[in-house]
Amino acid sequence: MHRPLQTLLAAALAAAPAVRAAAADDSQQQQHLEPVLVTGARSSAPSPDLPHSSAGKSAVQLREQNLVNPEDALKYLPSTTLRKRYSGDRNALIGGRSFGTLQPSRALVYVDGFLISNFLGRFDAPRWNMLTPESVERVDVLYGPFSALYPGNSIGTTVAVTERRPRAFEAAVRLSRFRQHFDAYGHADHYDGHQQSAHLGDRLGSGLWYTVDLNRQDATSQPMQYQAVTADAAGRFPEPRSGPATPVTGVRYDTDPRGLRRALLGAGAGAIDHTVQQTVKLRLGQTLDRALAGDLLLAHWTQRSQTRNLSFLRDGSGQAVWRGLVSDGAQRFELPATALAPSRRDERHLQAGLRLKTQHDTGWNTTLVLSGYRIIEDRQRQATQPDPQAGAGGAGSVTRRDGTGWNTAELVTTYTPAADDLAGGRHALTFGLHRNAYRLHSTVDRTADWRGGPGQPDQYYRGRTRVVALYGQDVWRLRPDLKLTWGVRWERFEAGDGQQKFPGSEPEPRYPSRRLHGSSPKASLAWWATPDLLLKASAGRGVRFPNVEELYNGSIAANGRKTSSDPRLAPERADALELSAEYGWQRHLLRASLFQDDVQDAILRQNDVSAQIDWVSNVDRVRTRGIELTWQAQDWPARGLSLDANVALARSKVAANARDPRSVGKYWPRVPRLRASVVAAWRANERWTTSLALRHSGRAYNTSDNSDIQPDVYGGVSRLTQLDLRGSVKLQPQLELALGIDNLTDQRAWQSHPYPGRTLLAELRWTR
Repeated sequence: MHRPLQTLLAAALAAAPAVRAAAADDSQQQQHLEPVLVTGARSSAPSPDLPHSSAGKSAVQLREQNLVNPEDALKYLPSTTLRKRYSGDRNALIGGRSFGTLQPSRALVYVDGFLISNFLGRFDAPRWNMLTPESVERVDVLYGPFSALYPGNSIGTTVAVTERRPRAFEAAVRLSRFRQHFDAYGHADHYDGHQQSAHLGDRLGSGLWYTVDLNRQDATSQPMQYQAVTADAAGRFPEPRSGPATPVTGVRYDTDPRGLRRALLGAGAGAIDHTVQQTVKLRLGQTLDRALAGDLLLAHWTQRSQTRNLSFLRDGSGQAVWRGLVSDGAQRFELPATALAPSRRDERHLQAGLRLKTQHDTGWNTTLVLSGYRIIEDRQRQATQPDPQAGAGGAGSVTRRDGTGWNTAELVTTYTPAADDLAGGRHALTFGLHRNAYRLHSTVDRTADWRGGPGQPDQYYRGRTRVVALYGQDVWRLRPDLKLTWGVRWERFEAGDGQQKFPGSEPEPRYPSRRLHGSSPKASLAWWATPDLLLKASAGRGVRFPNVEELYNGSIAANGRKTSSDPRLAPERADALELSAEYGWQRHLLRASLFQDDVQDAILRQNDVSAQIDWVSNVDRVRTRGIELTWQAQDWPARGLSLDANVALARSKVAANARDPRSVGKYWPRVPRLRASVVAAWRANERWTTSLALRHSGRAYNTSDNSDIQPDVYGGVSRLTQLDLRGSVKLQPQLELALGIDNLTDQRAWQSHPYPGRTLLAELRWTR
């Protein structure tokens, strides 16, 4: 382990002058996030400096729930959808109050101020892999574009993860295993996984502190997608080519999300994913003198993935049929060779970050944050023959994204007034300069041996984006019980080097470079009506610019599905309003929030199932209105019992869409009308802890015209109501055993892909 760490550290030190990173610095996070956690009484009420409604969980609270991967920290938070398809999923996408998991670029995720949001592609989720479960100290979620400190992607949700910083020597080791039972379309099986995590940290007498975090995960998914043939409105299936057909059994018939008859022939397109992932992360910090401190981040993640498929079809001798013309006596189908073809993917990612800051108690301070994320290697090898034949090699393709990544930089100066001025007129000021740059280069090579042979470029798309922003924010104490937080953010967006090449053709001419501008005013007024009651009114605009893939991804997949993007996309412009009231009494905290998001030129990728086409376009106007209620209680109704409950009702609809009038008045995709969760944890004594958690997500749609009328099938977006249990006991003061169950009732739920079935978890944790 020493050699990789030395290599990574040397790379970070060499790259630091050139690597830039975006994010709010940790001093800002402490100023705006520190008071969010409910610890039992009115002292837990949020700070009036925070212009957003927020929710958060500490490490202690997170250990009261089943936490296999770091993103699990979000699954019970208000108005939040986490599309985690299985343990080890690399694309656990976030949905929020007014956006679904088809719009990942509306979610910002920071880890100690360093950005891990991946705004490169459609299904590029935050890089959760740069976190380990043992390193998370707390997580906080901010709702809406009400702070000038954050980029335009904050029009949805901003997640701030805080990692542990040691005060003395500390160590932890965590071993876990999990097993999922999954049963769908006549196929039932168990899918297992295990994980090992380690955390080591210390703060030396010199002021130097360090942490080392290691994580290894080996996991296998349930089937993610199926090879299906859909009939027309009259119930007629497509007529395959002529010729003799193999008699088979095992075709599964159902009704697809649009209400059309459908035949499923197997779990295909690399349905079952076996992935091995490893994370190594080093953090160093040093107080250089009484007024200057710095810290360094270096993280390395690798992943090896192998997929396989299942054929439902059996011939007369009981052997699986993987390709060709087949007939079950009633219908004839053609099963393409590529439908049940396996794939393999190898990835290596590196993240580096550097922060320098002054730390005067009052007056002016300056923070410089630099970091970058680079995909050193990303190669997905796809066979063109089904599983049995592909094992011996044969033709295929290799998709490469080597060298892709992003870098950002943030220079912030803040002014903190003296604490002894309790009269009105105090100002806490923040001014900042921000830059981020994203680059994506995706190439598909054709190769004679998909397992490892050389290839010839067949298609590609590429491009870059850059945002430069200036911002200022003032927290103005008008009087001791009244504060105004107001600010503005000005952003300039550039896109260029956009180019596409399609199979069998010459490269398309490069698209012209584009420059766009956006300004985002913000204001929030907070009034302590009584010592226990905080009233807040917030308004803000956010401008979210399109990402590289939304602009330039024109490609054709191995199964023939086409993707079409739009280099002329307009940015999303969101005008948001929120009225909230928070009341704390004794051991309770209650919050009610009314919110409205009005988004112009919303960016949405849609699909035409029959034509096998995905395309991206602007939707003229989408309006979301809703109410959110949260309640937290400590030692109530019994000592040692804590409750954390929330419910959100939202009505998100398309108000105008000249490109597709059918969608006007319809619900916005993947935004449930109702979301709710409750977590009840009981600490019987210092040894025993038990918890029960219930999460519910109501009806939602997968298409902008709401034509998916059948939600509870593959491809649909179904209701979800799942019950999770956990119990832990300290076998010794430093040794803890935990057992848990996710989805106790084994509910089958879908968000296009299936959610996991009943999952059993066991965890052994040692700490010092």
